[in-house]
Amino acid sequence: MSDGETSDDFEEVLRYLKESRGFDFTGYKRASLMRRVRHRMSQVGIDTHLDYIDHLQVNADEFNALFNTILINVTGFFRDVEAWDYLREDVLSAMLAERGPDDPIRVWSAGCASGEEAYSLAMTLAETLGVDRFRQRVKIYATDVDEEALTHARQAVYGERELQGVPPELVAKYFEAQNGRFAFRKDLRRSVIFGRNDLVQDAPISRIDLLVCRNTLMYFNQETQARILGRFHFALAPRGVLFLGKAEMLLSHSRIFDPIDLKRRLFRRTVTGAGGGTHFVTQAFVQDRRIDVGGLDQLREHAFSASPVAQVVVTGDDALALTNRQAETLFGLGAKDVGRPLRDLDLSYRPVELRGYVEQARVERRALRIKEVEWTRSLGESLWFEVHVNPLLGKDGLVLGVSIVFHDVTAARRLLDDLEHANRQLESAYEELQSTNEELETTNEELQSTVEELETTNEELQSTNEELETMNEELQSTNDELQAINDTLRERTLELDQVNEFLESILTSLRAGVIVLDLRLCVIAWNRGAEELWGVRRDEAEGAHLFNLDIGLPVDELRQVVRQALADASFLTELKLDAVNRKGRSVVVRVVCSSLRSNSGTPNGAILVMEQS
Repeated sequence: MSDGETSDDFEEVLRYLKESRGFDFTGYKRASLMRRVRHRMSQVGIDTHLDYIDHLQVNADEFNALFNTILINVTGFFRDVEAWDYLREDVLSAMLAERGPDDPIRVWSAGCASGEEAYSLAMTLAETLGVDRFRQRVKIYATDVDEEALTHARQAVYGERELQGVPPELVAKYFEAQNGRFAFRKDLRRSVIFGRNDLVQDAPISRIDLLVCRNTLMYFNQETQARILGRFHFALAPRGVLFLGKAEMLLSHSRIFDPIDLKRRLFRRTVTGAGGGTHFVTQAFVQDRRIDVGGLDQLREHAFSASPVAQVVVTGDDALALTNRQAETLFGLGAKDVGRPLRDLDLSYRPVELRGYVEQARVERRALRIKEVEWTRSLGESLWFEVHVNPLLGKDGLVLGVSIVFHDVTAARRLLDDLEHANRQLESAYEELQSTNEELETTNEELQSTVEELETTNEELQSTNEELETMNEELQSTNDELQAINDTLRERTLELDQVNEFLESILTSLRAGVIVLDLRLCVIAWNRGAEELWGVRRDEAEGAHLFNLDIGLPVDELRQVVRQALADASFLTELKLDAVNRKGRSVVVRVVCSSLRSNSGTPNGAILVMEQS
C-alpha cells in the first residue's frame, strides 16, 4: 500500500466492484486479495486504489483483467493423486454400495476453474461404473464465478502439457486428438454441465452425493468459509461426501461434517448437523416451465375477494376503491361505500388512524407496517392487528393508490401473553438452579479456555498453511504466464531466423552485386556478387560508410543519385560508370539506384544493383 493510502481506500475498490458488476469479494482474505489487486495495479502502472477506481470506470475491459488476476485458475487433472486413488478405491465404492443399481448420482465440482477437476471426476466415475452406466446415472455440475474459465471448460480441449497428470491409458480412452490438442469424448461430455455459481451469494445445488471443492475455501476468510460450508451441508444428500483440497481443514465445523479421512480431506455430511438453519431454493440448471393462463382478470378478482386477510384499496384521491369479503365482514363495509372518501368512513380512524399513514406511504412511496394495533369491539372483544400500508405504483412511477391490509394477530398476541406468563414461572425455577449452574460454569470456562487456546493454535497453523498454499499457486500461475511468453518469443525468433535466411538466400543467389545503404549511407547488406566484383569481403563492408570504401567504383559520381534516392521514395535511375574490378581490370559497370521504402512509403535507405557490362 502506497504512502497516504488507507485500508478504507481498498475497501472502496471492493464496494465499487460489488455495486457495478455484482462481484462480492468482501469475504475473501484481505492479505491475499490486496496482493492480487496490487499486482494488477502494477501491471497497468497505477499507484493508488482511488486512481484504480477511476481507471475501472473508463476502461470496461479492465474488469475482466482484474477478475482473471484475482481468481487464480490454477488447477490440473487428478491433483494429489493419492487422495484421488483413495476416493476411487474406498469412498466411491462404499457410496455406490449404499445406492440402488439404477439410482442417479449427482456430483458438484464447486470452483471448477477451466474444467480439469470436473473431467477428472467424469473419468473416475466412468472407470468405476463403466461407460454405459455412467451415461445413464451420472450428472456432474461444474460451477465457477469466472466466465472466461467456464468458456474454456465447456470446450473440453487441452494440450499435452495440461494432460501430463492423466495416465496414458485414460488419455487414449477418454480423449480424441484434434489439431495437435486433445478433446474430451463428446458422449461423456454431455453428462458434465457447466454454469456460473457464486458460492458466497448464489443458492447451492441440492441432493448432491459427492461435492468436490478443492483449494477454493482457502481464499475466503473464516466467517465466509463457515457460511459456504453451511450451504455445502444443505446441498449434500444424507451421507453425502465432501472432498476438499490439501490446504483446507474443517477444524471448526465438526458438528456438520464427520471426517472420513483427515489426511486426504474427505468428510461426510452429518445427519443431525445444522447447516445454518437456512433453506435455499436451487435455481441453477433448472429449466423454466410455463403454460398460458387465460381469464386472469376474473381470477384476480375472485382471489382478492376470497383472501382470508382483510384488505381495502383507496385511490390516489383517497376514495375507497376495493374491499374484499373479510374487510366487509370485519368493518361493516359494503358496495355502497365504494367511491366514498376515506375520511367519511369509520375505517379511517378505527381500529387505527389511517389517513396519516396513507399520506406518508403515498409521499415517501414505501411500505409501512403498523404493529400492535388493538381494537375493542362493541361486545368487549379485543382484536389485535398488524396493518400493512403499501403504495401501488404504475409503470410510469406514479402512485395509483394505496393498499391497506389488516393481518389479524389476535391468536399470536394471546400466545405471547401466555408465553410471558410461563416465562415468569420459569424464571423462579431458573433462579434456584443458577447457583448450581454457576459452579459448573466456572469449571466449563476453565476447560473452554484451554480448548480455545488449542483451537487458536490450530487455526493459526491452518491459516499459515493456506497462505503458503495460496502463494505457491500464485507462483505457479506466474510461472505458467512466463512459460507462455517464452514459448511465444521462441516462435517469433524462429520466424525471424527463417525470414533472415530467406533474404540471405535471395541476396546470395543474385549474380549482380547488391549494396543496401541506410539513411546514413552506411552499408547494411553486401552480397557475394559485390564481393566478386570489388574484392571486399562482406564483414569488411557492412557497417562502413559507402564513400569510405576503397573499391574500384567511382563513388563520388554516385553521391548525387544516392542522396536523391534517400530523399524520394519513388526515385529510380540507371547509369554506366568506368570502374576497376577486383582483378585490376578496367570495366564498365551498369548501376541501378533505387530508394529503399519502408511500410509507410517513406525512404528508409538506398539500393545499388551493379553488373559488369
